[in-house]
Amino acid sequence: MNSTTYSILVPIGFSGQSIIALEQAERLATLVDGEITLLSVIETSGLLSRLFGEDDEKYTDLKLELQERLDQLATDVSGRIGLKVNAMAAKGKVSQKIVEVAELINANLIVMGTNGVPPELAKKVIGSNAFRVVTTSPCPVITIKGKNHFEGCRTIILPLDLEKETKEKVSHALTLARLWDATVKVVSVVEGNDMDALAELNANLNQVENFLVAGGVKTTIELVKIDGRSLSKAILDYSNEYEADLIMIMTQQETDVTSHFISSAAQSIIYNSEVPVMSVRPVGKISDVYDLP
Repeated sequence: MNSTTYSILVPIGFSGQSIIALEQAERLATLVDGEITLLSVIETSGLLSRLFGEDDEKYTDLKLELQERLDQLATDVSGRIGLKVNAMAAKGKVSQKIVEVAELINANLIVMGTNGVPPELAKKVIGSNAFRVVTTSPCPVITIKGKNHFEGCRTIILPLDLEKETKEKVSHALTLARLWDATVKVVSVVEGNDMDALAELNANLNQVENFLVAGGVKTTIELVKIDGRSLSKAILDYSNEYEADLIMIMTQQETDVTSHFISSAAQSIIYNSEVPVMSVRPVGKISDVYDLP
């Protein structure tokens, strides 16, 4: 794989939801002239493992059948979008295998469904698998739960607080907003009337707005009162109010027990949002973000 090619990994369980995720990945791959890798995982724990036991022959037969379906799907997708589409069947723990393959192919993005009916040949990617992937993935992850999505992206919701690492999302928002000609709505959820904290939040929002506007992106900023809601509920309500097409959140590694604003709400947002959610793990410093590409 060319290291300069934008690489998108799409876990496929052949459920309706995973196909919806694939459709969104196709649209993005077309915009960036990228490459898609389809991955189906045969789960090594649970019912399949008990059925197969140590019978390698049964596993081999299943993998061959799964690979044939993936190859056909890859051919169909490639024919539609005119880009390279790879297909891979693997055996292992679903979330771990997705992360391993993302590292192997140097993926820039994972796009995965988080809802659907379990397929015959592979376990669906849902529930704890989704959250384990977003908290361990080497690249951003877009999780897709709802069934009705806009073909592009008109509005991106970018929640921020006082934690500097959450600003790493800004560079990703800038890139996607440029691709889609989308508006970025930067929002901070506030509780109480601490004037010093509010002043700091406003300064933070203005800094982000200036960065995005300088990058040619339409941007708005807003402070939203929590009004007795959870943080995730406040963000989801804001997303619904403005008919967002994407919410960008920051997640922490599973071993991180800090209570940063967005990481504590991340799981609830991922599970409850009908809008695609892009999760970004903090890896750099604020200085790595605010240099325009």
